[in-house]
Amino acid sequence: MALEHRHEPDAIAARLAEGAKPNYLRDWVYGGIDGAVTTFAIVAGVVGAALSANIVIILGLANLIADGISMAAGNYSATKTEHDELERTREMEHRHIAIDPDGEREEVRQIFMAKGFEGETLDKAVEAITADRERWISTMVTEEFGLSETVRRPMTAALATLAAFVACGSVPLIPFILLAPAAASPVALVLTTGVFFLIGSMKSRWSLQRWWVSGLETMVIGCGAAAIAFGIGYALRGFGAG
Repeated sequence: MALEHRHEPDAIAARLAEGAKPNYLRDWVYGGIDGAVTTFAIVAGVVGAALSANIVIILGLANLIADGISMAAGNYSATKTEHDELERTREMEHRHIAIDPDGEREEVRQIFMAKGFEGETLDKAVEAITADRERWISTMVTEEFGLSETVRRPMTAALATLAAFVACGSVPLIPFILLAPAAASPVALVLTTGVFFLIGSMKSRWSLQRWWVSGLETMVIGCGAAAIAFGIGYALRGFGAG
């Protein structure tokens, strides 16, 4: 079985020297799923209501711009909150170490006792960690508060979400722009279903779920949302006419 990375000493040293890098795949998947679902749902609702292709395009484009920016802004704020929480926690630990170093050493001791360290090994571990202020703070941030010091850049996360939202959300609209109305609907259905499956397959990288199972799961969710929107549009077709 092929492993994800090499384990020779030089390869390990090189990999650790690079440090952990933030992963923006989640932001892309997040934006892609929402973009495809919401735009396809709008398209399905308008088609179900038997409205013109122009209305499909207008409402779809309005959704791409407004909802895409909203999603990006929301992800930016959420990701920035992670930065703020990390900085606040680091500052708090810096202050606690300066004011009550013995209490903070006892926290380190108890944390590593819970991990099974004891006796001289425990004493040396506590001494090594508390000998360097930054290492001490980092240990408390990760071990006491469970925070990761590898955080995504807010603007990069926001742009990844926006790009994925627009790219995937455009798929249901393109057939209505390029094709006749009668042919646009089935083509949009096929293309968007494929997008749902592709996004779901990518999402499987975060879990032990098989790629095709994750793809089918996302496809069912997306198509289900569109089916509901189509049903609502169909039920209300002609509403307010005359």
